[in-house]
Amino acid sequence: MADLELRLLVTFEKVATVLSFTQAAAELKYAQSSVTGQIRALESSLATELFDRLGSRIRLTEAGERLLPYARQLIELSEEARAAVVGAAEPAGALTVGTMESLTAYRLLPLLELFHHRYPGVRLSLRTTVGDETRQALRQGTYDVGFLMERETEHAGLETVVLAVEPLALVTAPGHRLASAAVLTTDLVRESLLGTEPGCAYRDLFERELNSLVQEGSPVAFLEFGTIEATKRAAAAGLGIALLPEVTVAAELAAGTLLRLPWEAPFTLRTQLAWRAGKRLPAHVRLFVEQARRLVREQASESSES
Repeated sequence: MADLELRLLVTFEKVATVLSFTQAAAELKYAQSSVTGQIRALESSLATELFDRLGSRIRLTEAGERLLPYARQLIELSEEARAAVVGAAEPAGALTVGTMESLTAYRLLPLLELFHHRYPGVRLSLRTTVGDETRQALRQGTYDVGFLMERETEHAGLETVVLAVEPLALVTAPGHRLASAAVLTTDLVRESLLGTEPGCAYRDLFERELNSLVQEGSPVAFLEFGTIEATKRAAAAGLGIALLPEVTVAAELAAGTLLRLPWEAPFTLRTQLAWRAGKRLPAHVRLFVEQARRLVREQASESSES
């Protein structure tokens, strides 16, 4: 085992995570030939193949599957040892964060600004995914931490900290016929509904709630716009009704370009930060978790007071 150099394990872990020599080389800033050579050197030292080459695709062999958790543990221990020796030095290290449009654009900018100016040694990489994709990437080690906006707060294989309750707003263009009285969920089944792509917890829960009221016929249909920005513009243009996180429509509601309908969602979503259960968090990752918790909770507190 003396031949198991840490740099080879780092390369192996990256290739095993993304299942691509090309992508691993790009993320590690190596030439692809260097990544291929390092994997071959590791396989030679272990006298076994770690990947099956299937044309343009690769997958882990059984030996590779067995090595992967040990490689991750050794990498994490190395980072922890480095942090312990460096001590009071500035936090530094790569940090891959799974996030979503609503949080990146409307909640995380102060956090990103803080790390950009105060902790330049922390190299942040943001990946936009939602729900199951984020959880899977965290379990596989593709992401170091990930933001979730979910009803549930416990997720198999993950450790989670709840940052804030995330209020939702049902919005449409001013002058909509439902604006003058309390809106019942049954009223919405017959309306033109706008939504982001499936996979967003608020979209999926809203759709499920409406479909539970459909006795006969086809389930409710959403006109999908993919992004929050496109969905907001469609709602403001009078194309229908959309359920979105309140933080994403606060400016439009204040400006009067969107109208909030008097309807309360029968479910509660919580913004959360998660990471793989049992993972030793290096100092710069712990710092990110602490600052995210502080800033998001401050934002939520300010919103509830305004």
